[in-house]
Amino acid sequence: MAVEKILMPQLGESVTEGTIEKWLVEVGDTVNKYDPIAEVNTDKVNAEVPSSYTGVIKELIAGEGDTIEVGELVCYIDVEGGATKEKQEESTGQQASENISEDKKEQTQDEEQPMKRRYSPAVLRLAQENDIDLEHVNGSGKGGRITRKDIQKVIDSGEIPAPKQEEKAPEPKQEKKEAPAAAPKPAAPEASKGSDVPVSEGDIEIPVTGVRRAIANNMLRSKHEAPHAWTMIEVDVTSLVEYRNGIKDDFKKKEGYGLTFFAFFVKAVVEALKEFPQMNSMWAGDKIVQKKDINISIAVGTDESLFVPVIKNADEKSIKGIAREVKELAQKAKTGKLKGEEMQGGTFTVNNTGSFGSVQSMGIINYPQAAILQVESIVKRPVVMNNGMIAVRDMVNLCLSLDHRVLDGMICGKFLARVKENLENISKENTSVY
Repeated sequence: MAVEKILMPQLGESVTEGTIEKWLVEVGDTVNKYDPIAEVNTDKVNAEVPSSYTGVIKELIAGEGDTIEVGELVCYIDVEGGATKEKQEESTGQQASENISEDKKEQTQDEEQPMKRRYSPAVLRLAQENDIDLEHVNGSGKGGRITRKDIQKVIDSGEIPAPKQEEKAPEPKQEKKEAPAAAPKPAAPEASKGSDVPVSEGDIEIPVTGVRRAIANNMLRSKHEAPHAWTMIEVDVTSLVEYRNGIKDDFKKKEGYGLTFFAFFVKAVVEALKEFPQMNSMWAGDKIVQKKDINISIAVGTDESLFVPVIKNADEKSIKGIAREVKELAQKAKTGKLKGEEMQGGTFTVNNTGSFGSVQSMGIINYPQAAILQVESIVKRPVVMNNGMIAVRDMVNLCLSLDHRVLDGMICGKFLARVKENLENISKENTSVY
């Protein structure tokens, strides 16, 4: 039996690390090539790590909750044929590290603790937020690597190692230079407050997952950088409701999936974006980038996370095509099958907050986009008609959050008016879902 390594795969174009959420195998389990062996969480998506070989799991290197960089070792597997070369190398490495002298540690870093000073972004972030000197932290990961669990253990113990004083003592001036460096931490004050939250008996501490951390960072960045403004418009969708309710049963029998109101709203927004391309823009510091493609981000919530997959080239799709893609993306998000590329490239976000009964909300813009539209719940309300009569109508609020660096009230008002017109003109006579 030869021992082979299974490494953390590249799970997306810009993904650099993944967190082992759950091992699907144990030591001694037999797996086939491509069988899923672990559930991994990244800042983009949840995914399964497949086995690269057929064999028997020999050793799980990464623990659940450990954040591993792409290309790094997660486990060993015994496969047929060859010699256990890796085992021999590991033994040699351990022997060398035991006999090494203190003054040669730096030269033999790769043999002794090759991972000691290789910190993942999650470890660095947690250490910086809590002023932890990583040189004084013992790593439990492979090769002495410091994991997120190691940092959390230090925080929970309350014995946070302070930075070395010996290096600063001979040069007082250098000490003064380093002191102000701790001050400019724009996001840290918010994050570090968490460590000061008192925990009482019975309280439940929930670790922050990679996806939740990514959401937090993106929302914080959006609120800090983009000056948010907000506006709302009321839309009479009585004709839309009658039309959709009249064809939904036949549509489902024919297509095999439901025709939701949301698909109509996305289509109306896309048509308005074609007329007002300024809404489909992004702030880029010294310029505003107006995107050619119309890629609609949609929010999909699960019990544990929020995902924002993207309907690519939505302007080229019919209402039926949009409905199908919304269904497929939502299903992938809820089953952990979303790919990283399916969550990239969004240019404008439409959020279906009405599915939870909301009637008014203020969304945080999905950075670096310039706006997000919240589609609220359709409710029946008495409305004064043009002839002065009062009628019960199906009404919905559309709430727009905008980046005031990119957009102004006039263009946003015209855009919302066009969306309103598009929706109010939907009927059996002039709208096809195909």
